[in-house]
Amino acid sequence: MFMCPMTYVHTRLALDRLRPGQVLQVRLQGQDPERQVPANAARQGHEVYCAGKDEHGIATIFIRRK
Repeated sequence: MFMCPMTYVHTRLALDRLRPGQVLQVRLQGQDPERQVPANAARQGHEVYCAGKDEHGIATIFIRRK
């Protein structure tokens, strides 16, 4: 896992490798990444789905590339 602000940079690079409509699974730890990564992805027009947190506090989100 990467810490912000690099977290979204790595997420963005992964999204850039996907075709439109493909889905990226991202696991996040910490309040800042959990807020910033989905917000930045949504701002760029991607669809964001939050799947919740596991027992270790790791949040999982899915981002469908626009």
